[in-house]
Amino acid sequence: MDYIFLLFGLGVFGYFSVKFIKYKSLYPFMPFRYNFGKRRKTFLKTLELLDKTKAKVMIETGTSRDGLHGAKSDGAATIVFGKWARLNDAFLHSVDIDEKSVDAAQKEVNAQRLNDYVKIHLSDSIAFLKKFDKEVDFLYLDSYDYSNDLAVQVESQLHHLNEFKAIEDHLHGKTIVLIDDCRLPNGGKGKKVVEYMVEKNWKVLVNAYQILLVRKDFRF
Repeated sequence: MDYIFLLFGLGVFGYFSVKFIKYKSLYPFMPFRYNFGKRRKTFLKTLELLDKTKAKVMIETGTSRDGLHGAKSDGAATIVFGKWARLNDAFLHSVDIDEKSVDAAQKEVNAQRLNDYVKIHLSDSIAFLKKFDKEVDFLYLDSYDYSNDLAVQVESQLHHLNEFKAIEDHLHGKTIVLIDDCRLPNGGKGKKVVEYMVEKNWKVLVNAYQILLVRKDFRF
């Protein structure tokens, strides 16, 4: 009987161990119930680099409309990086041109009590970036929704390239750049901006659903 209970216990332990490994959580940074799916790998590496560089000024283009409810679908980056900002006395600026998205993101920021560390801006992202006057330690590009329409794909890629160019002069040797939705048809959102950055002495650190880049001479 003891042997049967032992086998049962090992089976239960094995089941939950596999579940823990396969479930794409950011635990203990975020509660285990939130599954970040295909973004987990790059989020974890980005958070590691943010810790090492002691980032203070952070910008996100394309705010998280669904808060943590969208952890697996859109990444909930506003809340993820907003929470990191709160824990590390940093500040996140999140900008979006869509008023409904901004309102929804603001409600989640309020609910998570992140108002002292996150500001949601209603603006065209390129216009916002052109006016931004501080050095940027972390840049997350995730605006201009992608689709199966080739014309929309090209416009989205050009938009992300122009976002980067708008803020490029405010990036420094330890700036971290993360680009979302890169494994979509025709190269995803990052196709043109990654090509441009590589020519400008940046290197790809992680190439997955998201692409993470740092300067070629970045040491960590």
